[in-house]
Amino acid sequence: MPERVGNIELYMGPQQVGGPDDLRQAVVDFIDGARRRLDIAVQELDSREIAEAIIRARQRRVIVRLVLEGHYLTVKRVVADPWAAGGQNESNRQIHDAILRSAINVHSDYNPAIFHQKFIVRDGNTLLTGSTNFTDTGVSTNLNHLIVIRDRKVANTYTKEFREIMRGHFGPLNEGHDAAPRDVVVSDVPVRVLFAPDHNPEMEIMKQMLKASQRIDFAVFTFAKSSGIDDTMMALTRAGLPIRGALDGRQANQRWAATRPVRNAGATLYRVPGRGPLRKLHHKLMVLDEQVVIAGSFNYTGPATRLNDENIIILGDLESTRQRSIRAQRRLARYALAEIDRIIQAHGQAI
Repeated sequence: MPERVGNIELYMGPQQVGGPDDLRQAVVDFIDGARRRLDIAVQELDSREIAEAIIRARQRRVIVRLVLEGHYLTVKRVVADPWAAGGQNESNRQIHDAILRSAINVHSDYNPAIFHQKFIVRDGNTLLTGSTNFTDTGVSTNLNHLIVIRDRKVANTYTKEFREIMRGHFGPLNEGHDAAPRDVVVSDVPVRVLFAPDHNPEMEIMKQMLKASQRIDFAVFTFAKSSGIDDTMMALTRAGLPIRGALDGRQANQRWAATRPVRNAGATLYRVPGRGPLRKLHHKLMVLDEQVVIAGSFNYTGPATRLNDENIIILGDLESTRQRSIRAQRRLARYALAEIDRIIQAHGQAI
């Protein structure tokens, strides 16, 4: 079962690779709960079960709008018979066709970089977001998280972003700089939302890290030397702050990865190789002082800050003084930290 703190739910999974929560069912149930409107922005959709839930919503006369990364609807090479089914990404195209035949308003993104969002706004008052793509691998073989927040102000923040996405108003095509959304308190938990590239999530993560005084734990798919997060992490480690992280095994070995300099500065790092049913560590997850969770779609890379369409969501504030708020924040943070612990113990190889 997910960790629930009032109107916030935090899911860690998938169960197929040892996580506590069923990510596929969480997404399907969320969609099945729609009564009036669904705004869906996701990099990839190839899960038949999730697609069927979207189509069911439309059949209930729910207004559905959907934006997908266009890369997964194309092929790299011209096929011999373009009228015949098959080829790379065919499952994505089949689902796309079924959605079109259901009279759903679906667009591919306008971003020449990467449309990397993973969020749904339901009925204008509830949000689902996290690191999980709506794919069979995303909900069954890749380590991921989801966050559900029942709050109209938080949902409206994502609705505004969705409207801009529908107009192609983001990334390199953004016509201006949008002010960062206002912070919201939900069930005693401070919530901060930022979108890339407008709001520079990289800088926000660095600022949050500088507030930590006890420890930093993280699990992330891609961690590049092009981000300022690695420099901040190295400075904090050298100053004596314990930092521990889990990295996807394949990404951690890339030449551009921050693995070696961060480890050499004193951080404790583990690579998580894909083996058995586990394919990738796909989280973008950080826990500060067992109290604040930083989550969402944002990998720790330069392109994620400058080019890609992304979001981060911060649950908690290390400057909180109210004990009730601190207790609520810690419940969520400890759930995320327990999953980082489990990943390291079950899959981690010390670097």
